[in-house]
Amino acid sequence: MNYRRFGRTNWKVSEIGYGMWGMGGWTGSDDQESLKSLQRAVDLGCNFFDTAWAYGEGRSERLLGQIIRANKDKRLYTATKIPPKNLQWPSRRGSSLDDCFPPEHIDQYVRSSLDNAGLDNFDLIQFHVWEDSWVEDDRWAKKMDELRSEGLIKAVGLSINRWEPWNGVRTVRSGLIDSVQVIYNIFDQNPEDDLFPACVEMDVAVIARVPFDEGSLTGTLTKDSRWPEGDFRNTYFVAENLIPSVARADTLKPIAERAGISMPEMALRFILGHPVVSTIIPGMRKLSHVDSNIAMSDIGRLSDDLLAELTEHRWDRLPAKWSN
Repeated sequence: MNYRRFGRTNWKVSEIGYGMWGMGGWTGSDDQESLKSLQRAVDLGCNFFDTAWAYGEGRSERLLGQIIRANKDKRLYTATKIPPKNLQWPSRRGSSLDDCFPPEHIDQYVRSSLDNAGLDNFDLIQFHVWEDSWVEDDRWAKKMDELRSEGLIKAVGLSINRWEPWNGVRTVRSGLIDSVQVIYNIFDQNPEDDLFPACVEMDVAVIARVPFDEGSLTGTLTKDSRWPEGDFRNTYFVAENLIPSVARADTLKPIAERAGISMPEMALRFILGHPVVSTIIPGMRKLSHVDSNIAMSDIGRLSDDLLAELTEHRWDRLPAKWSN
């Protein structure tokens, strides 16, 4: 495992981190299998774990706490997210700070998440949605400073709405946050335009999420793919999204085949090729996923020629009703 600097915090985090949404909120998750996978990741050098209260209303946070307590001899970095008060993902234009993150709500959910995990503090607390206009209302920043003074949190971050990397640039430049979490993958390259340069300027860490585009970049989906009732992917991969996603992924398959690598390998190594990214957080519910994903850190970035070819597969998408 290789490690990267996590912005101005100076933490050294594994460049392959662990996204814990699937084990808290997707169908088919098994807690014992999840714990085995988490421990395997720790054993292989993963030290950054990202969860949220919304991932099973604390279920994923409880699993995180268990794995932290089982590895007291290791420095593992914990990150979670505060849900918006109105429980709307993504945030809506015109929503106020009081609609989503009034100070008392921030305080309540930081403490609730700590109770769920059974931890004294979190390394990173993130806002699970964001509107850049909220940077003008500094009550959220003052509350986070209070919680930091109490020793409950160490750093503050944003999780930027899907396909809105612009919707956080002002807050990055304000100097009030330590990290941003954003969708970045072969399809979604637009964070490179404005967000990444701002993060470099302000020494803000970048957490790259959804490296496989919820599964399309693994190359395993078809236009007939379906999931159990209640699974997020049924509402995300509506026909309007599934059909073009599969078609675009199919154009990548010959590239991976020619390079002698798998689609998931190509997806992760593409992201590893960008030096601004501090860590990538693929979801890993099975031991086999842990082994294959973490192995990409040792293999490293793709060739310059292959990276250049993949930049031509950028897909600029706009948020839709099904894309929250």
